[in-house]
Amino acid sequence: MTRLKVALVAIAGLLLSGCGYNSLQAQDEAVKSAWSEVLNQYQRRSDLIPNLVATVKGFAAQEQAVLIGVTEARAKTGSIQLTPELVNDEAALRRFQQAQGELTQALKSLFAVAENYPELKSDANFRDLQAQIEGTENRIAVARNRFIAAVQQYNTTVRSFPSNLTAMLFGFEVKPNFTVENEAAISTPPVVDFGAPPGTPPAPPSTSAPAPTN
Repeated sequence: MTRLKVALVAIAGLLLSGCGYNSLQAQDEAVKSAWSEVLNQYQRRSDLIPNLVATVKGFAAQEQAVLIGVTEARAKTGSIQLTPELVNDEAALRRFQQAQGELTQALKSLFAVAENYPELKSDANFRDLQAQIEGTENRIAVARNRFIAAVQQYNTTVRSFPSNLTAMLFGFEVKPNFTVENEAAISTPPVVDFGAPPGTPPAPPSTSAPAPTN
């Protein structure tokens, strides 16, 4: 009887391994690990922002519109609860992406406005914070790419035969991923009019067609 039990366990193990169960487990853990690194880099950026805003405020206190925009965008990202389960909720992931995209755009506007203040650009603290945030943006891009690849591999296993049968049996479902569409809106650099009076918000890009010429 003992030998029979051992044989059944061995057979069950071989069947589970052959039908993709172990791959699903490993790839699910890889997605969780990649997502944790994404959150880690976004949190690092968020932690740097208060010092950056304080430094800019010391040199360009009149740029309230931009400073308030960065602060509010950071607060919005902080209002979203960052949990491992977020990666399984498509609507929550979309809100997370949108909030992080707005913060990215706000930081772009802040750095663009800073170009109009030579003393600020030459401040060592500002340069250090700017370099740290720019470095974090690069780490975010790397972490996002690794997460996208991990989700793609996991979703392929979930949808492929015969592992899709195992996925249905054990409740493994397709996970949402980052979307390219949301990135298109934040990839455009902000338009800043350095001829405008200090404190004037950056003008939006013009969408009107040029006047016809005779």
